[in-house]
Amino acid sequence: MDGAKQELILIVDDHPTNLKMLFSFLKSYGFKVLVANDGESAIDKLQEVSPDLILLDIMMPGIDGFETCQRLKASAVTKDIPVIFMTALTDSENKVRGLSLGAVDYITKPFQQDEVLARVRLHLKMRDLTKALEAQNLVLKQEIAARMGAEAGLKKLAQDLEERVKDRTAELTHALQDLQKTQVQLLEREEKLGRIAFQDSLTDLPNRAWFMNRLQQVIHIAREHPDYLYAVLFIDLDRFKVVNDSLGHLLGDELLKSVSRKLQACLRHTDTVARFGGDEFVILLEDIKDIDEAIKVADRIQKEVRLPFKLNEYEVFTEVSIGIILSTSGYDRPEDVLRDADIAMYHAKAQGKGRYEVFDPAMQTLAMARLQLENDLRRAIKSLPSSRGAIDTQEFCLYYQPIVSLSTGQLNGFEALVRWRHPSKGLIFPDLFIPVAEETKLIDDLGWWILQEACYQISLWQQQFPRKLPVAINVNFSAVQLKQMELINRIKQILEKTDIPICCLKLEITESCLLETLGWEEKILKQLKALGIKLCIDDFGTGYSSLSRLHEFPIDTLKIDRSFVSRIGVDKDDIQIVQTIVTLARSRGMDLVAEGIETPFQLQKLRELGCDFGQGYLFSKPVDSEIATQLLAQEQVFGHCYFPSAFHNDSNT
Repeated sequence: MDGAKQELILIVDDHPTNLKMLFSFLKSYGFKVLVANDGESAIDKLQEVSPDLILLDIMMPGIDGFETCQRLKASAVTKDIPVIFMTALTDSENKVRGLSLGAVDYITKPFQQDEVLARVRLHLKMRDLTKALEAQNLVLKQEIAARMGAEAGLKKLAQDLEERVKDRTAELTHALQDLQKTQVQLLEREEKLGRIAFQDSLTDLPNRAWFMNRLQQVIHIAREHPDYLYAVLFIDLDRFKVVNDSLGHLLGDELLKSVSRKLQACLRHTDTVARFGGDEFVILLEDIKDIDEAIKVADRIQKEVRLPFKLNEYEVFTEVSIGIILSTSGYDRPEDVLRDADIAMYHAKAQGKGRYEVFDPAMQTLAMARLQLENDLRRAIKSLPSSRGAIDTQEFCLYYQPIVSLSTGQLNGFEALVRWRHPSKGLIFPDLFIPVAEETKLIDDLGWWILQEACYQISLWQQQFPRKLPVAINVNFSAVQLKQMELINRIKQILEKTDIPICCLKLEITESCLLETLGWEEKILKQLKALGIKLCIDDFGTGYSSLSRLHEFPIDTLKIDRSFVSRIGVDKDDIQIVQTIVTLARSRGMDLVAEGIETPFQLQKLRELGCDFGQGYLFSKPVDSEIATQLLAQEQVFGHCYFPSAFHNDSNT
């Protein structure tokens, strides 16, 4: 600090953490600091020392801050020491009470260091000014007393005093103006900090901190009044990342602001929407009658959000998934409310997105089961061996489903399908754990193991059956895997290590993956094609814009989704869809594979429509590598009774 004198500050607080923080902070700015942990200790210390300023906590054991201040102001020794109250109380009544007892200011907990320093310096400055004025007034009084004895100098003394009073008044006026300016700046800073603390900077909506505070208040109201109901809607934008990645973060921000305006328009003036960050919003519906009111709001929101958003020259479409909870569950903590609303929202996403779900306790059970599945999956993937020669302790294995020529019944290849041999739950199929692996990015390590294992299997078959035509294996690839930076190099390394013909490897990507493919992934697909790897679209026909984008990608094969095959003979529209897919594939020189063939009638119709290949239970379920090797050795003809031209291998049905 400037000057030779160190100003002394006494801090009175019963919280050691507060004492330690303020002691260190003020000490670092050159102040001398004393501490007391209650009012009695503070009064005792003041019998020995006279600080320049006292920071006094209101809520303390024994005598509280108000009584301590009252005693200090009643003492001639301590009445002139400035007292600043420290409090977490924000109501005006307590502030007025403190000021009426003689306190000069207050500091709100939790502390803002800049605020503490500014207020301390301000009131020390005011104390110095007051002392200076008092000293000057004392001098003036002494001069008056001295000069009153001399009548001859009385007139001049009066004139001198008048001038001095004018000068001192001007000085005091300037000092008060400076103090008022500082006070205004502090108030403005307080307001700004309040806005930052409780407002989302992008949408100007309340933020998480504000919402949690308000929700805690509403929970208290519901406890006091059993008939009072509230609901919380947890909202997440579907496919927001696609918009953000394709159009850029600036337009992504504009979409979030547009969505926030639509959400506000769907609510009553008593309801509140807050942004939790990213593409998540939360709505609090207060004082409602029943769950139907919350559902109506969710319906209204989904209808509004489905309408196109005009962002610059783009027209953007999106939807929202909404989780709803009602206060009838008797919540005590805001965190529990948000947890269950979040669970309901993820349940809505799992059911197909663009919808709402009302929380049910069974959902929490499912969420816990899903968490356990994720933990088990992490453990199982972590145990995968680094090389194929390692001890076979991994829990994953590959099954192989034959792909059959629909004209001859001959084996054309296999699709590699991963299975999880869980130590306690037995064999788990991929539709249960692959979505979890993709969401958690565990698919990266698992996917490389699947690809390497499939290529090693091809290599073994090449060695066992060198005179036969190379057999192809289809390996599934997810959108997450396509985003890996070293994807091309790692595939090259696996191909070189296993030394298999590149034409034997075919990568399958789902149609939904194709729809979300951006420039980077499209480039990767073309590089894979340039290597000689064949590409296949899996589950074709389930998307909405595949036909318009199909020409953009180097695709060799289309797989007709099993949902269309299963309804052949039931729904005429599905026959027409299959015919359209066949025509499309023929026009682009692509092969066709039909999935899920289970009946001779389906086989016959697909044959008539011109489909090349098929797989399904009519021919074979997925089998392990040993049985798949036997099928290759026997040159299996599948379901030969359905193929008039197949007159050999009658025993291999």
